[in-house]
Amino acid sequence: MKFKLLLISLISLGLLGCKSEEEAQSTFIGGEIVNPKSEYFILSKNNTTIDTLYLNQNNQFGKYFEDMEEGIYRFNHPPENQVLYLQPGDSILIWLNTLAFDESINFSGQGAKKSDFLLDLYLANQDESEMILSYYKYHPDEFSEKIDSIFQAKTKQLNKLIEKKDFSDKFIEIARAGIDYQYYHFKERYAFLTRKYFKELAQEIPEDFHDYREKINFESENLNTYYVYTNFIDDYFRTKAIERCDPKLPPSADCFDLNSIGNISYKIILADSLIESQEIKNSYYDRLGSQGVTFSRKAESIDSVINLLEKTDYDKENLNKLKQMAAVQKSLLPGNNIGSLALRNVKGDTIRLKEISNRPMITYHWSMSSKNHFRWQQNIIDNLRKKYPEIDFVGINIDNNTHADWAEIVKTQTTNPEMEFHLSFTRIDKDLLKAYLNKTFFLDTGGEIARGSSQLNSKSFEREVLEFLNRYN
Repeated sequence: MKFKLLLISLISLGLLGCKSEEEAQSTFIGGEIVNPKSEYFILSKNNTTIDTLYLNQNNQFGKYFEDMEEGIYRFNHPPENQVLYLQPGDSILIWLNTLAFDESINFSGQGAKKSDFLLDLYLANQDESEMILSYYKYHPDEFSEKIDSIFQAKTKQLNKLIEKKDFSDKFIEIARAGIDYQYYHFKERYAFLTRKYFKELAQEIPEDFHDYREKINFESENLNTYYVYTNFIDDYFRTKAIERCDPKLPPSADCFDLNSIGNISYKIILADSLIESQEIKNSYYDRLGSQGVTFSRKAESIDSVINLLEKTDYDKENLNKLKQMAAVQKSLLPGNNIGSLALRNVKGDTIRLKEISNRPMITYHWSMSSKNHFRWQQNIIDNLRKKYPEIDFVGINIDNNTHADWAEIVKTQTTNPEMEFHLSFTRIDKDLLKAYLNKTFFLDTGGEIARGSSQLNSKSFEREVLEFLNRYN
């Protein structure tokens, strides 16, 4: 019923109607957003914004596009995002409710079945990722049996859909790749976790466990922004980096530390040797380089990452941005003072970091574009605030969004808005700042950094918090 009402409404607005032969290859995208969090709908492809569609008084939007390239697109309604599949001639209606963004999305119209399949795959992958964590203590043969069953069920579902619908070869290729790379992703995660935590099981991994690696395409232009593919490549680099470790080492050893300079440098070398596409290679250099810089504990380590990237064909403009970040990171090493950092509170007032509290502080950092990370982070911070009331946990948002958008999220989705702040100004590119999303800074009452390499997702984090507290007792 809601689609009929939406369709009637869009027709009445003149956004839909009969197409002439000339318009037959144009692509329509429209829809309705219930409980909108912002005033617009953003369509992008390959990290490039195609258009921003503003909602009308009924929270609806719609537009015809000419010369749309077939493939995966991303749509954003900040702070949420999701993917859809488009090809010339499609007419896609999207209905969603932000109170349950992913779960509520409905696609309808000509060509909608393609987007439906990708959404179903995403929701299934989310559920399976939680379930699969319980499988990592299984013997490799048992683990393979479990995920083989999942793989076969998804493949069967896709084959049935292909029989009923006339899908393009490109969509079928991408849909199959989405299933394949999620399967490979599970195998890489298993290999990583067993090698790090269950070393006896790791010795039982058969020689053919990673046979799929021989057919990996490390530079797929069709998949290079598809989360399933990028998650797998990240996991592959991560697993390969620790395959060099002596299995006798404890899990806490630097060799198993994903953010150690040795592992990051190895992954940069892997990207350089395995990827030919300059665009795709640069995206990994961006991510690995910023990770190496922001998690360095010494100025010498920062310099080693920059020196390594200078020996590659890394884009000069991006390398210069990373050098700017390197200079900033050197100022964020323990012993330096960042108390004068300018921030904005929910009222819009500018305040210095050292003025926020007269107690020890731990800063954490977030972005509205990383929604799952944001939710996960807020749960951890809420628990930490209850357990350690002697410390003020200060949230710093790194986005360049308008202050009003950020303030709305803070007021509705955080429990302590008075301890949330928006970075007032930075000369560092936002994409590079994303490398700080897992980092925290431990500060004394004057803003001096006591520790700058701790991570919320680290098993040693609470021990580090207690050590920090002991300095003031």
